[in-house]
Amino acid sequence: MSKFKFISTPISGLYVIEPTVFGDQRGYFMETYQYEEFCSAGLDMRFVQDNQSRSRRGVLRGLHFQTARPQGKLVRAVYGEVFDVAVDLRRKSPTFGKWYGVTLSAENKKQFYIPEGFAHGFMVVSQEAEFVYKCTDYYDPSGEGGLMWNDPDIGVVWPSVGGCEPILSDKDRRRMSFAEYKAEYPDLF
Repeated sequence: MSKFKFISTPISGLYVIEPTVFGDQRGYFMETYQYEEFCSAGLDMRFVQDNQSRSRRGVLRGLHFQTARPQGKLVRAVYGEVFDVAVDLRRKSPTFGKWYGVTLSAENKKQFYIPEGFAHGFMVVSQEAEFVYKCTDYYDPSGEGGLMWNDPDIGVVWPSVGGCEPILSDKDRRRMSFAEYKAEYPDLF
């Protein structure tokens, strides 16, 4: 019996992953990653770095990508709830510039795999959330890039959190548009 359900999305390469949860009166147990099972689903990647963040309601982190050392990411919320988004930046993809989003929470235990060649971001919809991600390459600050969270050409439909604007870092307030991305990085992915 497989310990994971791998759900493909309308964008090739993106997967929502549902682990099998074994629970009883003591609590629960689940595997969050198992190399052979991921390989059998066509996800043969090697993770080299784990990250964790904690954010409050309304915080939006993204949409980030790496130019020098692109990272594939296996992400999940271990506390609270987030709306997680990936934007296809692969030039030869039929879904170039399209986005897909999924709700990840400690309760639903879903994971989201975003391969190299995507921008990634999430918005916290619960009071607080802790978010963890496994990465296929090391973070390189010299190759950090990002797109505007509200770029109209991409059109991400973010959840409304109390009717307020998202809480962004200064860096994320100044990210480039998708049109600027296409002009600046004609051969990136």
